[in-house]
Formats: sequence, structure tokens, C-alpha cells
Amino acid sequence: MDLLKKYFPQITELQVEKLILFEKLIKEWNNKINLISRKDVENFEVNHLLHSLSVSKFIEFKKDTKILDLGTGGGLPGIPLSIFFPDSKFKLIDRKNKKINVLNEIIGKLGINNALAQNIDIVDLNHSYDFIVNRAVTSADNLIKLCKGKIDYKGENKIKNGIICLKGGNLNSELKNIDEFQIVELKSFFSEQFFETKKILYIPNPYNHTDS
Repeated sequence: MDLLKKYFPQITELQVEKLILFEKLIKEWNNKINLISRKDVENFEVNHLLHSLSVSKFIEFKKDTKILDLGTGGGLPGIPLSIFFPDSKFKLIDRKNKKINVLNEIIGKLGINNALAQNIDIVDLNHSYDFIVNRAVTSADNLIKLCKGKIDYKGENKIKNGIICLKGGNLNSELKNIDEFQIVELKSFFSEQFFETKKILYIPNPYNHTDS
């Protein structure tokens, strides 16, 4: 986990220990259920941990910030972020119940008390959040449709509440109908080849206050 300490010097030994255990548990469970792609499971630190924690290069979540991880899959980016931001609150959702059952077991073994995984579709959620994070779940315009009514209007962070996506490749086509957004190239933070085309797409709350 040398890269974690290199890129995130503020990380604690306890957080590193939890992330190491998280990787171990994911690899164990991945032999039984497809939590993450088997083709890059051996590159877990770069492709999954660093990628998830790259969100912290963009925003430092304040205490009690509520974050929804939409389509969490193998608990990414939600579980690494919940370890990194223990004072924020994370809800991880996915429509595949088998994955959610595994994630709640992993969360328990990691001793994480600020995250919970739930088998639910976002349209059925009755709560709203400060930020909705995800890793390439769907197109940006479809995300805006899905997240309507799920983002709090007022927030305490340095940036406006909104949607934070971990994306790759050219985003021009999916952003052509979106008025306000910000793209952050991850290669400006990380030197590994994996990040050459990876980016953070931030869409500040695209709804007016009567919608959220």
C-alpha cells in the first residue's frame, strides 16, 4: 500500500489497515460472486482504491456530509471513501441483492460505522443527500434524471451539493445538453498509466430548490 501513503500522506495507519483488509475481503468474495472485474483484481490498489479515493483530491467532505454511492457494485467508491472520511455518512445502493449482502458483511468486518449498504433502486429512495457519487454507472444526462429529488439544496461544503462521477474517455457527447459542470483530469494527481484518461465529472445541483 505504498501508493496510498505516497498520494495520501494524511492517511492514518488504521485507515491503511482497513483498506488492506478491504482488498483481502474483496478478493476472497470475488471467487464466489463477481463484485469487481476479475481482469483487474490484481491491480486493486491503483484501479480501485486510488481511483475511489481520488474524490478526496477534489473535495474534503465536512463532518456529517451525507453521500450516496449509486450503483456501488463492489463497494466502490463508497467503502474506501467511508474509511477516509469517518465523520461523513455513506449510503451504498445497488439493485443486486447478493452484492449488498456481501458488502454489509464486509462493512461489519471492517468495523465501519458510518456506512450502510442497501438493495434499492434510487427512484425508491425516500432520502436526499449532499452528494451522489458513482463510477461510470450511466451517462451524465441520465444521472441527472435519476437523481432528481435526491440532492439536498443546502450544504456545508466548499462546493455546491451535486453529483460526482468517476469517468473515463471523452465526455463531450454526454455533456452537450448539460449547462454547468466541471471536469478534473486525474492524471494531474497520479502518474500511473491507468489515470491517463480518467477524470472526475462534477455536476453542481442541477435542480432548483423546489425539486430537492
